[in-house]
Amino acid sequence: MGLVDKTILTGVKPTGAPHIGNYIGAIRPALQLAATHERSYLFIADYHALNAVHDPEALRRDSYQVAACWLALGLDLNKTVLYRQSEIPEIFELTQLLCAVTPKGLMDRAHSYKAAMDKNREEGRDDPDHGVNMGLYTYPLLMAADILVAQTDIVPVGKDQVQHLEFTRDMAAYFNNAFLPVFKLPEYQLEKAAGDLLPGVDGRKMSKSYNNHIPVFMDSAARRKLVMKIVTDSKLPAEPKNADGSVIFRLYTHFAGNNEVQAMRDAFEKGGMGYGDAKQKLFEALELTFEKPTQIYNSYMTDTKKLDELLAAGADKARKIARETLSTAREAAGLKRLR
Repeated sequence: MGLVDKTILTGVKPTGAPHIGNYIGAIRPALQLAATHERSYLFIADYHALNAVHDPEALRRDSYQVAACWLALGLDLNKTVLYRQSEIPEIFELTQLLCAVTPKGLMDRAHSYKAAMDKNREEGRDDPDHGVNMGLYTYPLLMAADILVAQTDIVPVGKDQVQHLEFTRDMAAYFNNAFLPVFKLPEYQLEKAAGDLLPGVDGRKMSKSYNNHIPVFMDSAARRKLVMKIVTDSKLPAEPKNADGSVIFRLYTHFAGNNEVQAMRDAFEKGGMGYGDAKQKLFEALELTFEKPTQIYNSYMTDTKKLDELLAAGADKARKIARETLSTAREAAGLKRLR
C-alpha cells in the first residue's frame, strides 16, 4: 500500500524528559502515523511553553530534550520535518491575521482559560483573571496558526485538545469567508488513552507529579531498580494471580510480544510465576525497547550543536510552506505578498 496523501502535524511542548506513558500514549502512535502519510511535521512548541516557563535555561534544555527524544525513538528526518516553533516567524504574523477575524467570545470559551478562572474562584480570589497572561488567553490563536501555516490535514490530539482543533477550523472558516478560501479545515485524530491509563510503580496513574513514573531514558541499573519497586500484593509464586489487576502485567502488555504476554497471563492465572520473575521479564522488555534509544538520546544531549543544525535545517524546510501560506493569506486580505 502507498502512503496516504495527507499532511500530518504534531506539536510537542517542551516539559522535560518523557516517561513510558508519554511514549505509549503519544510518541509511538505519532511515529507510526507519520510513517504512513506523505507529509509530516513535528514542531517544538517553545512559544507555548513560555506561558508558564520563565526560566531560559530550562526552556533551552527541555527543547533539546524533545528533539533528542524523538530522534532517539526513531523519527525519520527524511519523512518528517522537525523544527522549533520559534524559528518560523510566519506563524506569528499569521496569528495576527487570525486575530483580525476571530471573535473575542471564542477565546472566552477556551477550556484552558475557563479552567484558570475556575481555579481562581475556587481559591476565593476577587480577580478571576489572576495569573492569566495573554499567552494563555490567546493560546488557541497561536495553535491555530501552527496548524494552518502548514496546510495541515490531520492533527493527532488528546481529548483535552479537541476543542482547540474545533476552534482552528472555526478560525480558518472565518478567514476563508471574510476573504478567500486560503486554509484547509484540518481534522483531528484522537489519540488512544493508553498512555493516560498506564499505571505507575505505585499503582496510581503514571505521572511525574506523583513521582511514580518510569522515565524512557535512564541507565539499565536505574531502570531495573525502578521496576523492582513496583508495588504488589503478598501472594506467593505458586498462587494464582489476577493478571489484569497487576501493574507488572499491565505494563508488560505494551512492550512484549503477543506470545510473551499470553505466557505471563497463563503463569499468573494458573500459578507458578512470582512477582520477582515477572518484574525481571518486564525489565528485559523495557531494556530491549529503550537501551539503544537511551544511548542515542545521551549522545544528542552531549552534542547540542548537532541538534541545532538539524533543527535549523528543519526550519528552512518548514518556512517554505509557511511563507507560501502566509503570502497567500496576506494577498487575500489585501496586503502585499512577501518578497
